[in-house]
Amino acid sequence: MPAELGGSQISSLLEALPGIASVLRSPVADALVKAIRGAAGIGDFSAEDAEELVRYAVRRGLIGPDEGDRVLGEVQAALKSQRKTAKAGKPKVAKKRPAKKKSRR
Repeated sequence: MPAELGGSQISSLLEALPGIASVLRSPVADALVKAIRGAAGIGDFSAEDAEELVRYAVRRGLIGPDEGDRVLGEVQAALKSQRKTAKAGKPKVAKKRPAKKKSRR
């Protein structure tokens, strides 16, 4: 029978094995962090993050499936219009051509 790990043992394990925390971290936690950063204007928020949060809310009974579908539709439309606006607002940059080499004769 496997032994249960206590809180301090888990903390020690997470410190000893760099990168394991990201593997054990919940996708919902990642989506929440991205949503918070996106709301603050310091990070990106994607449709996949919105889907993860809506699925979580529906699973937990926080919102109904109909409302979840409606919210996802609104988010996808908003993200699509943001991409179009961002593309239209970017100035076109001319590609630099390499300088011609002078031949030595």
